[in-house]
Amino acid sequence: MGKKKVEYNKEGVGQLPNKKPVLYQIKNRNGSLNYAGIASRSNVKKTISAHLGKIPGSKVEIEQFSSIKDAEKKEANVIKRNKPPYNKEGK
Repeated sequence: MGKKKVEYNKEGVGQLPNKKPVLYQIKNRNGSLNYAGIASRSNVKKTISAHLGKIPGSKVEIEQFSSIKDAEKKEANVIKRNKPPYNKEGK
């Protein structure tokens, strides 16, 4: 599915597509992962915008999926592999 990387700010988040479920990754200036999450179809911009000012980052990268279940599987793998500092344990 499609991928996109934008600035992690209100304008950048506003450019993201909203038609499919996504896995989003908030990354710092060095490209290290600070947070990974999923957003359902039509809630992508709202979900990511809710993190602005709470989770530091420079860029947000999304990957679209055909189903939320596929996004959840990939999210679990990304969190397990990268252990982002802003994701809670046990997810």
